[in-house]
Amino acid sequence: MRQIGEHAVVIGASMGGLLAARALADFFEKVTVLERDVFPLADVPRKGVPQGRHAHGLLARGRDVIEKLFPGWTDEVVACGGARGDIADDAYWIGHGVTLKTAPSDMVGLLASRPVLEGHVRRRLLALPNVSAIERCAVHGLVANDERSAIKGVRAKVGNGVEQSIIADLVVDASGLGSVSPAWLEGFGFRRPEEERIEIGIGYTTRIYRRRPSDLGGKLAVVVAGSGPNWRNGAVLFQTEDRWIVSIGGYFGDHAPDDNQMFAAYARSLPTPEIHDIVTRAEPLTDFFSYRYPANLRRRYERLARFPKGYLVFGDALCSFNPVYGQGMTVAAQEAALLQECLRDGDADLARRFFNKTKAAIDTPWDIAVGNDLRHPQVQGPRPAKVRFINWYIGKLHMAAQHDTALGNAFLQVANLQASPTRLLHPVVVMQVIRGNLSRRLRRSREATQAGARA
Repeated sequence: MRQIGEHAVVIGASMGGLLAARALADFFEKVTVLERDVFPLADVPRKGVPQGRHAHGLLARGRDVIEKLFPGWTDEVVACGGARGDIADDAYWIGHGVTLKTAPSDMVGLLASRPVLEGHVRRRLLALPNVSAIERCAVHGLVANDERSAIKGVRAKVGNGVEQSIIADLVVDASGLGSVSPAWLEGFGFRRPEEERIEIGIGYTTRIYRRRPSDLGGKLAVVVAGSGPNWRNGAVLFQTEDRWIVSIGGYFGDHAPDDNQMFAAYARSLPTPEIHDIVTRAEPLTDFFSYRYPANLRRRYERLARFPKGYLVFGDALCSFNPVYGQGMTVAAQEAALLQECLRDGDADLARRFFNKTKAAIDTPWDIAVGNDLRHPQVQGPRPAKVRFINWYIGKLHMAAQHDTALGNAFLQVANLQASPTRLLHPVVVMQVIRGNLSRRLRRSREATQAGARA
């Protein structure tokens, strides 16, 4: 690979920061990851990743990209207790109140806890000879050149030490949703990026349960996407051979309670019995844990006319999605692959090229997450004709996909970012949707006629 600099610094060692550092490692003599937290000795939740105690989905596209960045990573996770499975055939997928009919596919899923997934990436990254991490490192600001046209490093404090400057050719902010890049850049005379914010008030409650191989008929997961009338969502995911993780919740304060009976009653309100069966029959292994997520947030750095040389914003600091769709790790992986592409062409005009490429990668998952959230009548946001049509059409697709494995798998390929949403509008797919809904109407009409005859 072409070396384009001596030192790159990444702010944040969550999944986004680790993947960004992997992309940089091929192009810089040294890469340093700065992390406020302390890495645990075992793969357990840590303070710096508050959502790490909750169910996490790694989409098929994300696993594919991470596997390319770290060959053999999937096998390592499986060897440590994770599970490889067919995303379509090894899970129950419930959306718009119905269960998709699926069949074997080529979409490979990887199931393990968030700390396990992240821990294996971190160890593979830090095994690279030119990558290191500084723990208990709080970044307080940026260092700019005299003209304030380029970023030359960061101001940071390690533990209880004194603040110091860490000089770098490139700084990448992967500090997450709480990124202060807008304020830092404004302090150097740059405009803040425009922000798109869609309030959703999502909250969910999580508990770990004992897993038996016979649970769920041998399936590895159940995923319920929120739909009317109550808009509640939930997931049961394989964690290890003897553990399930269960996360359930809803919008705008309709959050699952941390009480045994009330949690079970909440699970009973979901449009499938499997989650309720687990929480009432399986042995609980942990206390309840809660997480709140206020809004989808996208920062439009690609629209800025001026941006300093030597600086990038990455991952959740760039765009953060409703976590129930499981897109975050996958989008970060795609951004890492795009960063590699940009760096192969050198560092000239790097920020503009990177933000333009990531815009295209973010558009699809953003439209999926926000478009689906806008189905909820309390979510405030623009609903142009295109959004209303797509939401109506996807509902019809789900109705047909109850009995059509090709439709079910086609939808999951889009949801897993393996195919463009335009695939669902291909004439062949549209005809399948039309036929499926006509057949459904005929079945209901026959059932009504038969019921009338019996009466």
